[in-house]
Amino acid sequence: MPSPLRRWSYSDDFRQFIDARPDQILGELVRCAGAPIELNQTNAWRQQISLLKALKLSTHLTNSAKIYFEYTIPRLGRRIDVILIAGHVLFVIEFKVGERQFTVSALDQVWDYALDLKNFHDASHRLCIAPLLVATEASRQTIDVQGTLHDDGLVRPIRASSDDLSSAITQCLSFFEAPEIDTQVWEQGRYLPTPSIVEAARALYAGHSVESISRSDAGAQNLAVTSRAIDKIIEQARTQGRKAICFVTGVPGAGKTLVGLDVATRHMDQDDATYSVFLSGNGPLVSVLREALARDSVERAAASGTRLRKGEARQEVEAFIQNVHHFRDDCLKDPAAPLEHVVLFDEAQRAWTLEQTASFMARKRGLPNFDQSEPAFLISCLDRHQNWAVVICLVGGGQEINTGEAGIREWLEAVLTRFTAWDVHLPPQLNESEYGSRDVLEQVLARPDTHPNPTLHLATSMRSFRAESLSRFVREVLDLEIDAARTTFARMQARYPIRITRDLSRAKQWLRNQARGSERFGIVVSSQAQRLKPHAIDVRVKTDPVRWFLDGKDDVRSSYYLEDVATEFQVQGLELDWACVVWDGDLRHAGDSWSHHEFKGTRWNRINKQERQAYLKNAYRVLLTRARQGMVIVIPEGSNEDPTRSAHYYDGTFRYLQALGIPQI
Repeated sequence: MPSPLRRWSYSDDFRQFIDARPDQILGELVRCAGAPIELNQTNAWRQQISLLKALKLSTHLTNSAKIYFEYTIPRLGRRIDVILIAGHVLFVIEFKVGERQFTVSALDQVWDYALDLKNFHDASHRLCIAPLLVATEASRQTIDVQGTLHDDGLVRPIRASSDDLSSAITQCLSFFEAPEIDTQVWEQGRYLPTPSIVEAARALYAGHSVESISRSDAGAQNLAVTSRAIDKIIEQARTQGRKAICFVTGVPGAGKTLVGLDVATRHMDQDDATYSVFLSGNGPLVSVLREALARDSVERAAASGTRLRKGEARQEVEAFIQNVHHFRDDCLKDPAAPLEHVVLFDEAQRAWTLEQTASFMARKRGLPNFDQSEPAFLISCLDRHQNWAVVICLVGGGQEINTGEAGIREWLEAVLTRFTAWDVHLPPQLNESEYGSRDVLEQVLARPDTHPNPTLHLATSMRSFRAESLSRFVREVLDLEIDAARTTFARMQARYPIRITRDLSRAKQWLRNQARGSERFGIVVSSQAQRLKPHAIDVRVKTDPVRWFLDGKDDVRSSYYLEDVATEFQVQGLELDWACVVWDGDLRHAGDSWSHHEFKGTRWNRINKQERQAYLKNAYRVLLTRARQGMVIVIPEGSNEDPTRSAHYYDGTFRYLQALGIPQI
């Protein structure tokens, strides 16, 4: 087994660090930097070295401790200033040289570093970890070591001035009781990150490999395996002059979008034969990822000493991630083959049916009698290439949430009826019930050029590193599989807390208490939740998903403020760390079934069309699978003085969730 990657620039036993000349340590830091170092950075290192050499530790700790400078956090793409392992505590130390204040962003930064180790570094899971923020010019602080509700050996960030550092370390050592940390074992620890889609996109766009930012433990399908399978399909099509369509499936949060982004980032060169483009019909996802990548590009350029305008960064990103409808419209105008030979369609199940496409083309594009579904037309665009082409469809089961979304069926029927010469690569799991395509799938499997491939299915949710079985639990809840849901919840609740309440204010406080560092939280509701206005939730108010998902705690438009809410349309494909799901009277548990409703005018009307019932159920599937670490579900009390919010619209749902064993707050 290969040795774990060395993630630090300099390390030594603490005794040797004290005895070493400062210039010797500084030289090693500069040598490992791999890039020109500005004067302010070397000055910062000099001051850090000086302060740490002056630490007053016991003789035993001085002789047994170990220190690490510039420790890389792969998921965040940043470096911890210093890690000090002393006795039974791991100290994460962030220095703000020349600063007098302890800002919220700086406190979140050091907390994020500590959380990252706690959650994703396997040798740090059970360790006592203390994050320290040192503002070197601050006045003396009162050192107050506080644990958190999570009781996982991680304390709140401690503010310390230069003069407080020894005292802070001593008090943390007294606060914790644990065996001494074996530094050799710790250094051998593996990093098993589970990035959010925004974090993953940033890392991939910056040139990191999917292996470096995804889990590789036995409990999760390694995304690199699926990426390599797609690479092989692309290369075979190119070398053999074939055209192929490839389906990648997975449970919610399994990493389908991440796989697509990984393939796209490795084929970004327009001069390369395998140049590709990542397409999505999910407008909010496209907007959020584009803005996140543009901001990150500007920040990385600034960190390297160059200037990049936001507009330039956005232009580059827009060529990489495109809206599928813009791609479609370009192909309508230009009958030539597109520049790309490889096209990745994210959330391909949301492509339009023939009826929806024909209606749109007649109304919006002046093209009556359009005779192709959106999948058929999109495949036809790549079919214009004379030699080879590959279409990669990233497919979520049970994710259709809007009128006219075709699911996987239209893609399969297009292959059967229009593109019979194309090779088809698909996972066996495509026959599962949530994909709704078993009958047509049997016909596709009977084709001689269809190739089943189990590595094209991602079976484990990567969204929640705390509960890989969350998507299964949500499916069981929505399918009314009561006994199975109880069993699944009992297994997952210790690591993935779920609570129910009738009180929105309690839910908000629960979120604030659970979230640490910059962990993102927010309120999500169904787009049909029309009678939550008495709780200051109005789904008709348009939420800007970019502000909601990317802006900080000081912006009233961000999710952190718990004022603006997002619906299934804004959150599909994206995620929060902690979510509050407010459940309205649109989907009600009544007796032993769900009752589906929409609010029109002054009253609720029953939804009878099976297709629209499925959209509503899928909306709650999306909402209930957004949180990576835990969620609280609010089922309002209702009001017998308001016939549109009658208590019995809500009570059945509350009793059902309570019967599954979900605790109430």
